Amino acid sequence: MRSHHLKHKALAALAALALAASAHAADLHVVSSGGFAQAYKDLSPQYERASGDRLVSEWGPSMGATKNAIPARLARGEAIDVVIMVGDALDKLMAEGRLEPGSKVVLANSPIACAVKHGDPRPDIHTVDGLRQAFLHAHRVAYSDSASGEYIRHQLLDKLGIREQMEGKAAQIPATPVGEIIAHGEADFGCQQRSELKPVQGIDVVGVLPPEVQLNTAFSGAVVRGARNPVSARALLRFLAAPANAAAIEATGLEPVAATH
Repeated sequence: MRSHHLKHKALAALAALALAASAHAADLHVVSSGGFAQAYKDLSPQYERASGDRLVSEWGPSMGATKNAIPARLARGEAIDVVIMVGDALDKLMAEGRLEPGSKVVLANSPIACAVKHGDPRPDIHTVDGLRQAFLHAHRVAYSDSASGEYIRHQLLDKLGIREQMEGKAAQIPATPVGEIIAHGEADFGCQQRSELKPVQGIDVVGVLPPEVQLNTAFSGAVVRGARNPVSARALLRFLAAPANAAAIEATGLEPVAATH
């Protein structure tokens, strides 16, 4: 019954988009960070068909010093209509006046997970001690330069009491997904947002961090201040946040907030 209700709501949402398509069909420039990227990729064709808009999509981390990082893109004045990124980093850009006030939409929460190269022994990380041993037994550990990696670097290693032991064999990876580093054999254990690990071929996701040391990261979207197509930008965010799309978001390893609305 619930699935039938959601299907009906999805059809209604798409119908509304279709009716509005002729009024504001546009090229919509979107930059998404990796945590929400797969969900966005899965849902964007449906939005394009219904709205008539063409999504011009690029990717970049929510923070960090790389040239593709979303704050860096906005600072140099790239023509962007919508950003999708870690909520805390988005809030900072909102406070700096780079995003349209009131346009923030929370889309999903993302837990941190860990992975090994496909076929390698899978450590049991369901307990804090198991996670600690997985870190200590690995020859090289990788984590990201975005929200999950910042948490690991500044908090998790201390919570596990292994900061000194990990010196020299745990590294923060700029720009490149952690899963790719593991798949290529440059690390034998690594952690990142579960939704960023799941799409990577050649690795096995062994589980999420135990609840006692887990950090759930909210991913949100907002309209960029001065966006060329603000009407389409808001329509896209409403579509992504629609309860009817919760299952598609959940399938990528995220926890949709729409499911609780």
